[in-house]
Amino acid sequence: MLAAVLLAACASATAHAPNLPGAQREVETYIDSGRYLEDFAKVVSRAQTWMQQQASSASRPAIVLDIDETSLSNWPAYRANGWGRVVNGPCDLEKGPCGLRAWQASGRAKALAPTLALVRRARELGVAVFFISGRPPTLLEATERNLREQGYEWTGVVVLPEGAKFANAAEFKAPERRRIEERGYTILLSMGDQESDLAGGYAQATFKLPNPVYYLP
Repeated sequence: MLAAVLLAACASATAHAPNLPGAQREVETYIDSGRYLEDFAKVVSRAQTWMQQQASSASRPAIVLDIDETSLSNWPAYRANGWGRVVNGPCDLEKGPCGLRAWQASGRAKALAPTLALVRRARELGVAVFFISGRPPTLLEATERNLREQGYEWTGVVVLPEGAKFANAAEFKAPERRRIEERGYTILLSMGDQESDLAGGYAQATFKLPNPVYYLP
């Protein structure tokens, strides 16, 4: 009797065990079905409403945006890797793998349309736009070129300083937002796809975007 119970328990556990191919299909379906972009656009819409409500009453209003999966999409690189995160090495989009840094250096990432519209609206309202990204300093030129070619305009782009090491993104990004405020700007909102993009204060409001693929501390 005990053996039967144990066998049943094992069978049940096996039946409900997660599997990587299933998770990959779920991610791909979520992105390809349009649901990801719908959820993304809802968050950006709330951010834009907030910005429009606050812009006229703020002194030197500004917004701070992350870049990857916030302003530019890296999904082609992640798709080539079966939705895994491969940072180094060359990028082969057809056969994989695709090293993320090589992909970013190529400047081929497309703008996420809702964020581009938010930035254009910010410029119309006289709101300064700052990008703060955890990309390495060697990618600054390629990043600015990619942003420019996708239609973005900005007041400043900040990437990791040379040789710097941080335990998490908040350790880097929060002080950078503080520096912006020390220049006399009022940061109306900070928007990113990771909680660590937003933690640490120095923004009136924060807006967390969906990211079904990866988590960064």
